[in-house]
Formats: sequence, C-alpha cells, structure tokens
Amino acid sequence: MRWILLAAALLLAAIAFDLGLLVYAAYAVIGVIAFTWWLTRRWTDAVVSTRECSTDEAEIGDLVTVRNRLENSWSLPISWVLAEDVIPPETQLFKPHRLEVEGERTAIFRLAAGERREISYVMRCRRRGYYQIGPLLLETGDPFGLFRRFKIATEPTFLLVLPKPVVIESYDIASRRPIGEIRLQHRLFEDPTRIAGVRRYEQGDPFNRVHWRATARTGTLHSKIYEPSALAGATLIVDFHRESHEARHEPFRSEIAVTCASSLAHAICQLGQQVGLISNGRDAADRIREEGWRGETRSRDAATSNVAMRSTSDRLRPIVIPTGTASDRFARIQRQLGRLELTDGLTLAQLLAECQGRLPRDAAVIVILPQVDESAAIALGELARQGYFVTAVINTFEADRFARYAAPLIAVGIRCLQLRDEPSIATICRSQRSLRG
Repeated sequence: MRWILLAAALLLAAIAFDLGLLVYAAYAVIGVIAFTWWLTRRWTDAVVSTRECSTDEAEIGDLVTVRNRLENSWSLPISWVLAEDVIPPETQLFKPHRLEVEGERTAIFRLAAGERREISYVMRCRRRGYYQIGPLLLETGDPFGLFRRFKIATEPTFLLVLPKPVVIESYDIASRRPIGEIRLQHRLFEDPTRIAGVRRYEQGDPFNRVHWRATARTGTLHSKIYEPSALAGATLIVDFHRESHEARHEPFRSEIAVTCASSLAHAICQLGQQVGLISNGRDAADRIREEGWRGETRSRDAATSNVAMRSTSDRLRPIVIPTGTASDRFARIQRQLGRLELTDGLTLAQLLAECQGRLPRDAAVIVILPQVDESAAIALGELARQGYFVTAVINTFEADRFARYAAPLIAVGIRCLQLRDEPSIATICRSQRSLRG
C-alpha cells in the first residue's frame, strides 16, 4: 500500500510542476508496482500442496513421519518460496521435548514450472498429548521485495499420543487380582453364590432360600445367609484442576497422575472387571479450530496465530466415561487420558457433587489427586459415609505432605496411598489387592 501511495504522490507532483520525465518515471513505477503485485498473487495461487502423516494415533516412543508435497501448477517458474510446517510451540518448552523433530520443517527453494518438492521430517513422541501438526505456511514475494504474501496451504492433522501404562508384573500371579474385590460396607445387595451360614426360617423367606440339609438334620426350617455382594472393578476419578497442581511441579506431577490412571484402568480391564473414568480436566479436542485453515494473511505472525489451537475453552462439563465392561472401555479411557489437560473449571468437590449420581455402588472409587483441601476432604468423606468404598491416591513426593493430606481422610475411613513417582505405580496397584471394607 505504501508503494502505491508513493507512486501516486510522485505522479501528482510531476503533473503539478509539469515535469515530463518525472511523469514517465511515475508511470514506470506504477507499472512495476502493478506487475509485481499481480505476480506475487499469481505465484501464491500457483503453489499447490498436500500433506501426509503416517498415523494419527501413536504411543510414547513411536516415530511419526510427516510429508508435505508442493507443486508449481503454473507455466512459469516461481523465484522463491519459503515453506514452514507449524507445530505447537509448547511441545518444545521442556526437555525432553514432547515431540522431538528429526529433519527440517522449514525450507526455502525455487520452483520451476511444473516442479514438485517435498518437505519431510520425523517426530519422536516423548509425552502423551493431543497435538496439531501443521498447517503448512507458505511465503513468497516479488523479485524487488515490494510485496510479500503469506498463504495457509494445507489443513493440519491431529496427532494423539497415548499414555503408556505401567505393566504390573510383581503381584501374586496365582490370584490374578492386583486390584481385587472389596466387600461392601453396607448390605445393599446379597450374592446368592456365597453362603455365609444358616439361621432359623423367618416368615417371608422364599423357598429357594431354605437350607434343606440343615432343615432335615434339625427338623426345623432353616434359611441360608448370603454374603453381601463384592465390588468388582473401579471408577477412576482424576483431579485435573489447575489450582490443585503447583506450577513448579508441572508437567511432572500431572503426567504421573495420567500414567497411574492408565495403569489402573489397564490392570482392571485385564481382570475382565468394570472400569470407568471421571475428571474435571479439559479435553484438548475442545480447542480445535473448525475453520480458517485456508486463505491468505498479511504477515507471518497473523498466519501463525490464525492457525494455532485455541488456548482456552469454555467447557465446564466433566469428562465422564461410564463404568462398565465393554470391550472398548480401556481404549476409550486411554484416548481420553491422552487428550486430558489441566483446566480452571470444576474443583474436585464440585466434580464429586456433579457426578455422584453416576457412580455405581458395585465398584470401588479410586480418586487420584495432588492435594486435599477442606472441601475435597468433606466431599470424599461424604462419599464414604454413603457406603462407597473410596481409595485416595495422593500424588505427592514428600512424605510430610502425604501425611498432612491423608490425616482427614483416614479419620473418616478412607484408605490413602502415596504416589511418589512413576516406579511406585506398580506398588500402588499391588496394594489395592489388600483393601477390605
């Protein structure tokens, strides 16, 4: 725009002062500006690109290959093109990087008429997460440097890196129950397959409850006494409220919590028992932009900001995967944990109040949380008083903090376990076996 204004001012000055040579010079400048503006736009439109990603779902340690192919669809050459495949900057903040890039994501080259080029690189997945790979940003300009244009050339792909559950090998293989079954604290249901004893027949007892052998031996009607139903499986509750996680411990503590939840879910599913997931975290998929992947911008900064995933989400709904034994239950939990992010939405107490009606009474409740404040202690204590078997896995390294957080929970009969680091996850899974109501 400034070049057009300058040329127009030059032309007006030349006409006003009757300067013939300056008029011709102004015409020449205007012609060059018009030609270069048209040429830059034509070059930008002539570059056609496609993207190919080897997979959209990977595990920690996997290699993912990304290929971007560019072609000059015009009959004339393009003097220069700068291409950059964008990846989220937060993946490069901590070491090891969440995504370690091997190869070049940025290249500058000349494209002859009909020529094709490829930009390829490999990413090694180091941490779980939901990542936007791309889009491809193109920059080109005229040979005089008067104009530059920026183009969003391809739509992005989204890569989900799943958390890696810790394999539990050190529990008693004979029992095959690292999580175990837990007797209900209140006799809400009785298990007819488990006879605890006999008693005298009472009016109203069904005939299928009569213990005929004891009746024949004593000459008096006796009825069977059944044990209360056992808990099988668990509902995992993961506290991912941002204020609960100290910034100086991130992302280490939150990653351990996700790994622990994934390991517990895997162990429970291996037993063929029911499992579910509830969290107050944010689903990274909610931050995906649904439009704006194609088009041109005036600057590189504008192009980069236009294509990035949204930094916020107004979702306040809890994340819930109902407790059950469906064959795809673990896969659903694993994918959800891969996309889980810290958020400032519901606190743990608010989450429990919101989701209590979705907690089945025939499954244990395992809560993974980094700290226990007064509201969380009251909410967990209320669950225990209502007959739920609650276990709190406190995600902290310091023994004194664990003791301080566990004290109010132990006082109301809640079992507390310390999650120190990743190697301790196998121990936590093993210790669940001994829980009894």
